[in-house]
Formats: sequence, C-alpha cells, structure tokens
Amino acid sequence: MNGKLLLEDGAAFAGRLLNPAKTVGEVVFNTGMTGYQEILTDPSYCRQIVVLTYPLVGNYGIAERFMQSRRSFVNGFVIGELCDHPSSWQMEDSLGDFLTKEAIPCLYDVDTRAVTRHIRSAGAMKGIIAAENMSQDEIDDLLAAPLKKDVVKEATTPEIYTLENEGPRVIVWDFGIKKNILRSLHKWGCDLTVVPAGTTAEEIMALCPDGIFLPNGPGDPKDIPEAVDNIKKILEKKPIFGICLGHQLLALALGADTYKLKFGHRGSNQPVKNLQTGRVQITSQNHGYAVDEASLAGRPLTVTHRSVNDGTVEGLRHTELPVFSVQFHPEAAPGSDDNTYLFDQFMDMLAKGE
Repeated sequence: MNGKLLLEDGAAFAGRLLNPAKTVGEVVFNTGMTGYQEILTDPSYCRQIVVLTYPLVGNYGIAERFMQSRRSFVNGFVIGELCDHPSSWQMEDSLGDFLTKEAIPCLYDVDTRAVTRHIRSAGAMKGIIAAENMSQDEIDDLLAAPLKKDVVKEATTPEIYTLENEGPRVIVWDFGIKKNILRSLHKWGCDLTVVPAGTTAEEIMALCPDGIFLPNGPGDPKDIPEAVDNIKKILEKKPIFGICLGHQLLALALGADTYKLKFGHRGSNQPVKNLQTGRVQITSQNHGYAVDEASLAGRPLTVTHRSVNDGTVEGLRHTELPVFSVQFHPEAAPGSDDNTYLFDQFMDMLAKGE
C-alpha cells in the first residue's frame, strides 16, 4: 500500500506502508548505522515518529536480548529499504513481523536522507504517517491533534522491582530507563531498586539508598516539575548520577535552565570532548533538549563535557557535592563503549560514601 509522511510545514515524502495505519507524532531522525531494535525500544522515543538515515534496515532481524524496554513506545517508524531476507545467528524474528506484532506504523522505501535534510533545515516538527489516499479532512484532523506531554507517565515502570547484587544499594528513579543502563549498573555491582517516576523523595530515602541514579526518559524535562522538586530534596543527602533526561532534571533542580534544540542529537556517533582530559569520545545520544550554559552562571556547577558538533553542554559536576551528570549514554546500546568510565566514577563516589 502506498503511503506518505506529511510534515506540518507541508513537506511530503512518499513511501510504502507495511500495514494499513495512520499516526501522528514529533518527527525526529537518528543517524546510527546499526542498532535499529535498540532505537525502536528506547523509551526516550515515546510518542515520536523515528526516521533512520541508514538506507538498509532489518538485515539482522530482532532478538529479545537487544530489547531496551518492555515494549516499543514509538508512534511511527520511517526507513529506507526494509530487508526481506534477514540473517543472523541471534535472530528470533524479522523486523517486519516485530513491527506488525507491536502495531507500529511503518513507512518504508522512503528517501530518509531527504527527510533528514529537511528537518535539519526546518527543525523537528509534528508529522503524520498516512495512506496515500487519506482525505484532506483526516489529514487536517491528525495534524491539529495536540501532542501528548506526560510521556514519562507512559514510559515509567508501573511498580517497584529489584535487581539484587552484593554491592551498594542504588535507587533508580525510572523516567523511562533503557535496560542496558540497568545491566551496566548491575554489572558494576550495584544492588538496584527501580521505582516509578512518581515516587517521592521521602519514599526514596525510606529505602535507605547508598546512591541515587537519574536515568533517561522521554519529553521535555519541564513537563515533570514534580520530579525536579523531589530531586531538590535529596541533593545533599546521597551521591547522584544522572544521564540524559536525568542530567536535565538535575540541572533544573540546581537552578539552571533547559531549552529545546532545533533538531536534537540522536545517533551512536556523536563526538563529545571531555574537558577534564582533553580527549574526544564517541557517544550514543538521544535528546531534543539541552542545558542552557548561560543559566549556569553563579550556580555550583562545572561543565565537564561539551559537544564537538555544536558546543552544547554534555556533562556537569557539582563543585561541592557528590553529584554529576552527562547528556549522552555511557551504556551505549547501540554505540561506543568509550564512556563506561563514568560508571567507575559513580562507584568510587558510592565507595567513599561522599
């Protein structure tokens, strides 16, 4: 079935629909060359339409071990060629069958690089995936629909669960965490208790943590002010490590500001300079918001990492407290493992009981 991706500024891109479907969401692109399953199941993409720039997708199928959440939260998937004959010793399903089972609208045979060039020029915006023959009234209704803002409530865990270990007890405030972050923390020895995003600071402290982890998640950090308020209450009590959305929430809790990027950073090939060592590291990223560096003036925060591409803030450290954060994903999945040293730094903080 013929279909199309329509952007709110009138741009249109033709393709083929995997199954009859229609959907709306913010259209964003990812520049990674591999890792389509990890991208599809990253909760940070909740309610978005994800465009992949790499031309061939699905060539190694789908496997449970690469899932990053309990299900996919994307609203749509736009790709170039959908591989008909995948092959991998780990494969358990084809990408096409996975998309069908998960009811994810997919538009393929699209010039995704043209879509990416348009978004880079005009900025991320609302769009729809629709059949070629959809009426203009239906199109107008879809484009007029407001985008959901409380996406963290959708992506977070509905209940507390644990991943037991012999090391320090770390409470993970789940805003939409990727499984590979949990695997990494557990591999480093942490005894993990994962709690829903709506858990209060008092409830967190009642669990007697040695440290607190603020992970990734979808949406605008300013849409969850209750999380910012709760983080303020624990700042001086335990070591804290934040990643992605957790980095932004931590900055807001410390009085800084955040803003929306024109088209975001999404890919497994993003260069970041470590200002403490002078080295450039390749990072995996997925965010549409950033910390405003001008708002750090007079705050007890030091910039530790910076994007090589656009100079935006990629890491912060408190000047007095055992609190630090990065905008990128040291756990990768997909991407480079250049940055796992950050888990070592967190473990050192926990060992010192700072």
